[in-house]
Amino acid sequence: MSAATHPMDHWIQSFLEAQAAELDAAQNTLLAYGRDLKDFAGWLDHRKQHFATVAQTDVEDYMIACDTEGLSPSTRARRLSAIKQIFRFAFEEGWREDNPVIQIKVAGQKKSLPKTLSVDEVAALLKASRDTGKASLRNTCLLELLYATGMRVTELVTLPVSAARGDPRMILVRGKGGKERMVPLSPPARESLVAYLAERDAEEDKKKAVGHPESRFLFPSRGKSGHLTRHRFFGLIKEIAAKAGVPIDKVTPHTLRHAFATHLLAGGADLRAIQTMLGHADVATTEIYTHVLDEHLTELVMTHHPLAKASDKK
Repeated sequence: MSAATHPMDHWIQSFLEAQAAELDAAQNTLLAYGRDLKDFAGWLDHRKQHFATVAQTDVEDYMIACDTEGLSPSTRARRLSAIKQIFRFAFEEGWREDNPVIQIKVAGQKKSLPKTLSVDEVAALLKASRDTGKASLRNTCLLELLYATGMRVTELVTLPVSAARGDPRMILVRGKGGKERMVPLSPPARESLVAYLAERDAEEDKKKAVGHPESRFLFPSRGKSGHLTRHRFFGLIKEIAAKAGVPIDKVTPHTLRHAFATHLLAGGADLRAIQTMLGHADVATTEIYTHVLDEHLTELVMTHHPLAKASDKK
């Protein structure tokens, strides 16, 4: 079933569950998000529209309707914030190929750039993943693949094991609507994949020996989905961050995806190539990473350049 055929309530529930698991959002915050998004969904339903088909003009019309209704500026800003967050979530999940509200600004709000990680922080995470007990090979493989490919978390945890066979130089990623893209693997990612796959296959052979069917997923789980869940992976990556000494609030699968893009760009990679590997439909979406890089370079200059320090003393 595609995202477009899911009821809007399903979109809202999935978004709220992600907020609870990934950002540890407070219950009152979740309730407020839920109320605001259900109001927007009701307005769309009356117009026979769906989250999957909303355009920027529709959201702008809704905000005008909220103003006409006499809602306070703070309430309107909160509703727009909730709408922007669910569409950012939908875009990251691959439910939509675009983000229809990326150009709409909340009054008084600065443009938000994606958080990312430094090369040293990523290295610390990868090092820590190698010392996580029985699941070390799996955990290292998860992080190496995520950083090497920039996959969305759902694409990563649902990877079929067939995509990893044969020590691949490229891995096939299935995105929104069944669209496929090929992403190259770095040597460290390939090495961790080969090591983990041997361990995974040995475990699957044990299960088959006692009558259990073999999993089709690269990262199998005993849960209902049959694969490692996004929620468990979010918890896992926070545990690794704590072990690595990297601030926990900085580390999510999305920040590793952003690190993949910004580090490639800093290394001279072509923006169109990064667009293809991230699975962005429009290069304009990928261009935000140039702003992240600009901001990072500015920060480096202001922090380390002797003239910048001299001007601060005046």
